[in-house]
Amino acid sequence: MDPRLLEILACPQCQGPLQMAAGKMMLVCKQERLGYPIEDGIPHLLVQEALTIPEIEIAAMAEDEPPAESPR
Repeated sequence: MDPRLLEILACPQCQGPLQMAAGKMMLVCKQERLGYPIEDGIPHLLVQEALTIPEIEIAAMAEDEPPAESPR
């Protein structure tokens, strides 16, 4: 997915940021623990179609992220 598009998309439930799930065609809102499927390159940002993601998977996603750079 185009990184510029990812920057402007937000979770329809909480308006928080979305991230690509590693190895899955899904956008993830960590705050709400919801996954929004991407089909044919189109994200389906409907709360009714969102998948609930177990807390353990959210924690694993956080471990896979590179550490945030400290502000200078």
